[in-house]
Amino acid sequence: MCTYLTEKFECEGAGKGGSGWFTLSEGRVYVDHPYHACLEHTVNIDFVNPAEGPSARVAVELTEEAALALVDAIHKALAAAPPGLASTRRSG
Repeated sequence: MCTYLTEKFECEGAGKGGSGWFTLSEGRVYVDHPYHACLEHTVNIDFVNPAEGPSARVAVELTEEAALALVDAIHKALAAAPPGLASTRRSG
């Protein structure tokens, strides 16, 4: 069953789509029927920049287990990095 609930969050970063790299401004997470994965339901994660149009989108469709493993891997990677390192800006 689809919930039609989408969790949105502001994000800063970059994504690579069919037209190359673009700036990210928003992330979306929802549980729904996948477009491509051969599964009944998936955790869908989109990274987008609505100002740049529909081609500025990176999408993934994950099983529940894979989504939870991703969350765990993100926590571990951030915990292993020195404080503040992941948000350090490049100069120039």
